[in-house]
Amino acid sequence: MNRGRPRDGKVDEAVSAAVREILDEVGYQQLSIDRVAARAGVGKAGIYRRWRSKAEMVFVAVVHGTEIAPPADLGGLRADLTALVEQIIVLLSAPHARKALPGLIADIAADPELATRFAATFIDRQQNVLARILERATHRGEIGSGSDPVLAHAQLLGTVFVHLFMLGGTPPSDLPRRLADAVAAGLYCPE
Repeated sequence: MNRGRPRDGKVDEAVSAAVREILDEVGYQQLSIDRVAARAGVGKAGIYRRWRSKAEMVFVAVVHGTEIAPPADLGGLRADLTALVEQIIVLLSAPHARKALPGLIADIAADPELATRFAATFIDRQQNVLARILERATHRGEIGSGSDPVLAHAQLLGTVFVHLFMLGGTPPSDLPRRLADAVAAGLYCPE
């Protein structure tokens, strides 16, 4: 079912560019939908049709959109998890993500409705990516069925977040492999 006109990719690109420019100039706290709309040359209504909040708009502009694909199947759970951790580190350590995430997380924590929408829009999709990786590992016989993608997601994302934002900002180069090994070991349960 077609629900009106298709989205104009140029508007999305203009908004994302405006978000990044404004983050560079004034930071997350001073960034507003009004400023982004003016900078991007679009109406506020066009922004609100795409994103219901500043936090959602910024996340899409600096981390990832609503559609994400799992890393390629590398033939083993540890390799797949290593690739996923590498991807998470790249996304979260990008300069604009580093500028936005602390304030964005504070906004989400302070607003239960936003937190619920954010979880449904972004976190659930991230967990689904991990669930697909775990399904591949189950089919290969590496882990038993019933592995918990929510817990594994929290372990992966939380560890990277702590390294980036609380422990000095640069994860050790071997973190992807070590974290993948630790999570895979916790998931291993022969049937």
